[in-house]
Amino acid sequence: MVGTMEEGRIAGYFKNKSVLITGSTGFLGKILVEKILRVQPDVKRIYLPVRAADAASAKERVETEVIGKELFGLLRETHGKGFQSFIQEKIVPLAGDIIYENFGVEGSRLLEMTQELNVIVNGAATTNFYERYDVALDVNVMGVKHMCQLAKKCPNLEVILHVSTAYVVGEKEGLVSEKPFKNGETLREGMHLDIDAELQLARDCKRQLVEDDREKNERKAMKELGLARAREFGWPNTYVFTKALGEMTLGQLRGDIPAVIVRPSIITSIQKDPLPGWIEGTRTIDAFLIGYAKQNLPCFLADLDLTMDVIPGDMVVNAMMAATVAHASPPAAQRRQQQQDETVYHATSSLRNPAPYAVLYRTGLRYFDEHPRVGKNGEPVGTRKIHFFSTIAAFQLYMVVKYKLPLEMLHLINLLCFGLFSQLYNDLNKKYKFVMQLVDLYGPFALFKGCFDDLNMEKLRLAMEGEDRVTFNFDPKSMDWDDYFYRTHIPGVMKHVLK
Repeated sequence: MVGTMEEGRIAGYFKNKSVLITGSTGFLGKILVEKILRVQPDVKRIYLPVRAADAASAKERVETEVIGKELFGLLRETHGKGFQSFIQEKIVPLAGDIIYENFGVEGSRLLEMTQELNVIVNGAATTNFYERYDVALDVNVMGVKHMCQLAKKCPNLEVILHVSTAYVVGEKEGLVSEKPFKNGETLREGMHLDIDAELQLARDCKRQLVEDDREKNERKAMKELGLARAREFGWPNTYVFTKALGEMTLGQLRGDIPAVIVRPSIITSIQKDPLPGWIEGTRTIDAFLIGYAKQNLPCFLADLDLTMDVIPGDMVVNAMMAATVAHASPPAAQRRQQQQDETVYHATSSLRNPAPYAVLYRTGLRYFDEHPRVGKNGEPVGTRKIHFFSTIAAFQLYMVVKYKLPLEMLHLINLLCFGLFSQLYNDLNKKYKFVMQLVDLYGPFALFKGCFDDLNMEKLRLAMEGEDRVTFNFDPKSMDWDDYFYRTHIPGVMKHVLK
């Protein structure tokens, strides 16, 4: 149950606490590390396992890929000359990986860490929609298993927070409730999932490919296997399928340790602090923005009237910290409660403050009209309107008539002319493949007709008082989407992603 939070309770909770954060080199992970250090400089330690060959490499990676980022500018300014010593005292880089037992941490370091940890935040994931099945299972499923095993070795652990995605529900329509997946549950009626069988299937297929001397085809075959298994059970892609399996694994293996699942929708750039507009990597909707900015996107599959469920990264982190504090309970030795289901929180906006895709389109048109991209010749690139199709059938027909048939004809002419039109053919073919790949992977999201209930999140918001509501705001009602996209998000994408 979520209790009433006294003023400053969230920041106060992290005082003298030790936290382990996986996925700290990712977008959300960096924001979380920075926020904890900024609002609670008296945090005891933050352990950051990162893929690295040794301790020195791990330290270097954290310094360059996390602490060295522009995101930490405000913190650097606050501490001045003492910034480096502050970081060295608080941050513990670990050469490790969640795909290994104990995250690959050994010996005295493992013992020290397990005795000390109060909070584990699992933000590590492979978010590639079309990931190799073996890789996606290793990170999104086995990583959760290893986290649960590690958690049980921590006598002072108070809570686990697991970051999932709102889209684990697949292509569901209507109101989507905040409830965890049951072990073996699928999105197809009458089917049952066996996680161990899926893990074995991936191993067997990979071994067979190697035995058949098909290493060159291994990557493609493992990607296709992931997509086939996801769609077999009702999920649109490998990413959301394996994230659902990860949620099931958490419920199955965590024991009596309190656990919270935060499911963000489409995460966008920082809205408020410490750096408005800051973003890393290409978010789902940003592929559309970048394609448009480069004029590679003549058409797209989207219904401009449908809701585009987005939430700024800093709001997601604020919700994560609030949920952590709300569910932290005394360590295992003092707990005398029956295990309860994990509490799920939707960090989403579609119910409280829906933003239709039209918002992104109109603010994009306005932004690029007023801030045109400059082409290779130094001339401004004019903005063109995009054709939108609200059904997959209409889109596919358009693409065949407009691009596929002319491409086939151009290919034939090019062969007859001894490659004279190779450059033109390659350019058009590249654009065609770019759009088709975007639609195949992102189409289910562009036409998503569900609405995410956030009753648990609203209870969490209502339980907050005073300063916490300002410092840890995650209320989508406070967002003016037109203003945010025009003044903050689109400029942020242009500055930090499309450099």
